[in-house]
Amino acid sequence: MRKLISSVFLCLLSSTCHSAGVRLFDIPAAPNGPALQAAVWTPCADVPEQFEVGTTLVRGTRDCSVTGENLPLVVMSHGHGGSRLGHHDLAEKLADAGFVVAAINHPGDTSSDMSRASEPSEFVERPIDIQRLIDYMLDSSPEASKINARNIGFFGFSRGGFTGLVLAGGVPDFQHADIPCPDELPICKTIREGKLPPQHWTRDPRIRVFVLADPLDAFPTPATVQNISAPIQLWASEYGGDGVLPETTPALSKLLPTKPEYHLVAGAAHFAFLSPCTPKQAASVPRVCVDDGGFDRVAFHARFNEAVLRFFQTRLR
Repeated sequence: MRKLISSVFLCLLSSTCHSAGVRLFDIPAAPNGPALQAAVWTPCADVPEQFEVGTTLVRGTRDCSVTGENLPLVVMSHGHGGSRLGHHDLAEKLADAGFVVAAINHPGDTSSDMSRASEPSEFVERPIDIQRLIDYMLDSSPEASKINARNIGFFGFSRGGFTGLVLAGGVPDFQHADIPCPDELPICKTIREGKLPPQHWTRDPRIRVFVLADPLDAFPTPATVQNISAPIQLWASEYGGDGVLPETTPALSKLLPTKPEYHLVAGAAHFAFLSPCTPKQAASVPRVCVDDGGFDRVAFHARFNEAVLRFFQTRLR
């Protein structure tokens, strides 16, 4: 009750009340993939609350009726060992501004299940997962009638950024990419020996705009990105991490055929792009949650989320 009263008071201080509707659900298994755990954020007129999903503190209203019509859709892809809630603050920001935002757990490469994280097929199936998410949102979801199918954007972090580059038309070249990969991992040994079998990479032209944060860069030559033409907002941390070297994202920004809107975040390491952590999360996974050198993740996310919102608002019209 105290949280609700506080939320109402804050709402009354502003000219309008905004909340993100939040729905957690599963996309059924299909011939091209297993069931997908998903989350969707939508514009909502109710008073926002805070509630926990596992260790994540989410701001919004559960299962709220969608406000608005003809809404743009943004789909999200998390990084290695991440989750559908890893960028919940950005999703809330976009939903508050009139976007439908949908995210999934990529099977076998999540914080609760890493069983397929080192398999080559996981990289191939990530873009298919997002394609299936879009299909569901446009064809079968309760929000389908509210979505403008011609206005679809994408946000991806780390391996999620890799996923976006493939969906935009990129063709990875792991063998020549500058990715730290220890030989004790079978996938790394396979790549170094040139034994990675040819793959079919899934492009989705329905996605018009991409925001990529510290993408895992398996695109080392002009030929690997020559078919990418969509507008891209590209973010790089100064120090990198988790397989992303500090120099690869700046190099990618120069390699893309269409110049991206490029941002280098001074003082940031790789995980700074994840939502600010709760004290409980910081205690359990300090490597992900605690930023070195006095970097203020909360202040950064206020700027980051606003810049991403402006980019999508400008490009998805």
